Amino acid sequence: MTTLTLVRGDITEQQTDAIVNAANSSLLGGGGVDGAIHRRGGPEILAACRDLRAGHYGRGLPTGQAVATTAGRLDAHWVIHTVGPVWSATEDRSALLASCYRESLRIAAEKGARTVAFPAVSTGVYGWPMEDGARIAVHTVREAATLPVEEVRFVLFDERAYEAFAMYVD
Repeated sequence: MTTLTLVRGDITEQQTDAIVNAANSSLLGGGGVDGAIHRRGGPEILAACRDLRAGHYGRGLPTGQAVATTAGRLDAHWVIHTVGPVWSATEDRSALLASCYRESLRIAAEKGARTVAFPAVSTGVYGWPMEDGARIAVHTVREAATLPVEEVRFVLFDERAYEAFAMYVD
């Protein structure tokens, strides 16, 4: 059974096998978690993402999908990039958000990762309401948890996010 852990802090400081990046579809860096991972991980991550764009992901990574690269200078083996949906009040995109977590865990399992750190995907500039994002994240990870992933660590930047996730993690 996979253990779910909550940590308040900076995802780039986690010592895990894989760190999940809330990426944009270009895979070439951005703001928030994405920018922090690229800055701290160094040019190796950007080079790996450019290689992906030059190959199979020429048009970018589709929303809800995930792909792994080197972790560069991060204290991890891999960065798993996933593109979350932008929240919409008129269209239910929750299946795409759930897919981000499910696909990231699938990639982590393929890589043999035992520990995976997730941010609160789509809850920043993409506008997803924190409480709903937490509910979808925790529910999806519990359903999708697979060996060899032993621990999923939700790394939450502030107290509000931590409290939202704490409502769903025992």
